[in-house]
Amino acid sequence: MSTDTVAPNLDSGVALLRRLALDLRWSWSHATDALWSALEPELWELTHNPWVLLRTVSHQRLTQILGDPKFRADLERLASDSRADAQASSWFQQTHPDARLAQVAYFSMEFMLSEALPIYAGGLGNVAGDQLKASSDLGVPLVGIGLLYSQGYFRQVIGPDGAQEALFPYNDPGQLPITPLRTPDGEWLRLQVPMPGHSLWLRTWQVKVGRLQLYLLDSNDVANYPTHRGITSELYGGGPELRLQQEIVLGLGGWRLLDALNQRPEVCHLNEGHAALAILDRARTFMETTGTAFDAALVATRAGNIFTTHTAVPAGFDRFDPALVERYLAHYAADSLHIPLRQLLALGRADAGNEAEAFNMAYLAVRGCAAVNGVSRLHGEISRRIFQPLFPRRPTIEVPIGHVTNGIHTPSWDSPAADSLWTTHCGKDRWLGSLGSVGASIRDAADSAIWQCRTAARKSLVDYARRRLSAQLAASGGPPEEIDGAKHLFDPEVLTVGFARRFATYKRPNLLLNDPERLARLLTNPERPMQLILAGKAHPADAPGQALIRDWVRFVRRPDVRPHAIFLSDYDMLMTERLVEGVDVWINTPRRPWEACGTSGMKVLVNGGLNLSELDGWWAEAYTPSVGWALGDGCEHEEDPARDAIEASQLYDLLEHQIVPEFYARDDNNMPRSWAARVRESMACLTPLYSANRSVREYVERFYLPAAAAYLRRAENGGALGAEISASLRAIQCGWTTLRFGSVDVDTRGDRHHFIAEVELGALAPPSVRVELYADPLGGDQPFRQEMTRLGRPDARGMDLYVASVPAARASTDYTARILPAHPGVSVPLEASQVLWQR
Repeated sequence: MSTDTVAPNLDSGVALLRRLALDLRWSWSHATDALWSALEPELWELTHNPWVLLRTVSHQRLTQILGDPKFRADLERLASDSRADAQASSWFQQTHPDARLAQVAYFSMEFMLSEALPIYAGGLGNVAGDQLKASSDLGVPLVGIGLLYSQGYFRQVIGPDGAQEALFPYNDPGQLPITPLRTPDGEWLRLQVPMPGHSLWLRTWQVKVGRLQLYLLDSNDVANYPTHRGITSELYGGGPELRLQQEIVLGLGGWRLLDALNQRPEVCHLNEGHAALAILDRARTFMETTGTAFDAALVATRAGNIFTTHTAVPAGFDRFDPALVERYLAHYAADSLHIPLRQLLALGRADAGNEAEAFNMAYLAVRGCAAVNGVSRLHGEISRRIFQPLFPRRPTIEVPIGHVTNGIHTPSWDSPAADSLWTTHCGKDRWLGSLGSVGASIRDAADSAIWQCRTAARKSLVDYARRRLSAQLAASGGPPEEIDGAKHLFDPEVLTVGFARRFATYKRPNLLLNDPERLARLLTNPERPMQLILAGKAHPADAPGQALIRDWVRFVRRPDVRPHAIFLSDYDMLMTERLVEGVDVWINTPRRPWEACGTSGMKVLVNGGLNLSELDGWWAEAYTPSVGWALGDGCEHEEDPARDAIEASQLYDLLEHQIVPEFYARDDNNMPRSWAARVRESMACLTPLYSANRSVREYVERFYLPAAAAYLRRAENGGALGAEISASLRAIQCGWTTLRFGSVDVDTRGDRHHFIAEVELGALAPPSVRVELYADPLGGDQPFRQEMTRLGRPDARGMDLYVASVPAARASTDYTARILPAHPGVSVPLEASQVLWQR
């Protein structure tokens, strides 16, 4: 019986249960776990979804358990604690009490918050979900915008031949911890978004995530045509047209939802280019509010827009045929933005004049944002290469893309044993502040405490793997002896390695399987054995990825390997939690540099797991010999089976000659001192650094606060500054072709080079340009840039003279004069990419 039916017959206890169940803070605080387990232990173990429990449990059971004085006291205490936590002062309020930042709108195609809300596929959703949770912990005023998928991502079954089968269960909104978003008079808030020849109705939902709200949109409204009701049916399904429809819902619909709620965020953060259309609708709203034209509105609002790219290859960006964009957005451009379609299309093209070029959502995001970042240091470098076409004639190092390395929400991924260890040494509120002493404090943990934590976590993982594999075999009709045997597999004292990830060829999940016989010998060594747990999915349309899964399933089913290796099917968030809590070594083998960041290996850090990974993504900047092990040579290689074989051999060598011996090297007390020391160093050095606490604080201080201030300056007085900047940028663009260099002379005297350059400014005024000397970087340094000084008025020929003096430590030929746009408060080259080099 549903709680909606029984609520009138029960006391306020049901209201308290509902409030706790609808706040996804339970997914990481775990304070209420015992409460839900007491209510319905079997269903809680299967679902970890308190809302399902309340929607399923009987009137009789609710009456019974709410009559238990201890349960009722615990419930009221937890509800009181939840209210107090929500009202408590947080890091943001304490550190930035005078910040002019009231709200950040965070757009993402997917959010991984809990298995109870399956609207995610992988890494992108992982980052989005963990950033929402960490923002809640830190009190950052942020709201999430996403889509509610009828099916979400697919579920996986492994057939008798090892083949992956994809299933698409229905996401029943009544079974999800979400509620309809309602207007003040109680009506369900529904939005209209323009589509070709009709309007699309969108239903709206809200999800409470601690202090924050996540708003979700879905198209399954009865007022829509049947085909349009399916726009939000499936995450990453269908073809280009469905993808464009979904991105219209996310970008245009998402911004209109904020508008309908009278929310005016200063900052709009796009988690990938899927939501780039929000840039246009934010400008539209500004146009309607201030009466400004589109160009000025875009200049004003882009100051508050931030774009995070996660893509490591150009092919990963969403590109749409111009005819498809015309079909869906031509009327929007004309009627809402009051611009011709070609102007809209130009925002998504490298060459605005090439009418055949596809419309690239990532290009639109770059052209509509004031800051762009990759998700690791290496990915920032890769992204500068990828976006080079938008900044022609600029050195790659000057492409305006930085990086904020991802982090994971540590409270969501720590085991009970790890939580206890961290609490003992760092306190319960350790992840709620600036983390200043966390690393130093965990270093005080004794070897015995660290090893006890690891032993408990490994035992918990082995118990889970046995139960899961046994159930998996039973569901697939396995023989009774195999089902029973699965309950006794593995040894909680044995070195346990593993991984769980999307099976894609660039991730090379089969690198460890390159030499099956050598791997089998490592697993079955009678004196120093190793056991392997792995899981993963391949996209239903990815045949090569599915073939990799079949290879692994066949290997683990070998009679000699079966006692030592497990492939767990239906990889999901709950399974990931258990694996990262218990494995001793997490293996990650992508082909560099295709892993933009990767976060799976970060999750083991808080639990004392160690990483053995390719020098790619986050590990390329995190690795030192004292905290784990590295694969590869730190260089980029093309797809090459010979290179794969070299790195596979390196992988086996590390396991056989370093990792296995170190794990089993024990003192007289059976304590692996060297292993414990490595675990301690990994926990102390890496866990704080690769936490979402750090990454969110970095976004706040490097991006959100400056972006909010810049937007408010450009928006005040009806967008006067935005209009002024827009006019200046337009004048620079029109006058740029009238610029030219005359002679550039150099005179070397002593230890200085003295340059004098003739410049014809043409139609541009001197304040509109910056003339400077440029020299390529030496080694890992930044380029040399020094502004040249203008000497008085133009000469008789109309040429302006610019001079500069630089050290003669480098040859004068290393230096080149160039001209750049200049305007106070304008980001060059992001907002003005022109450059004229001395010939």
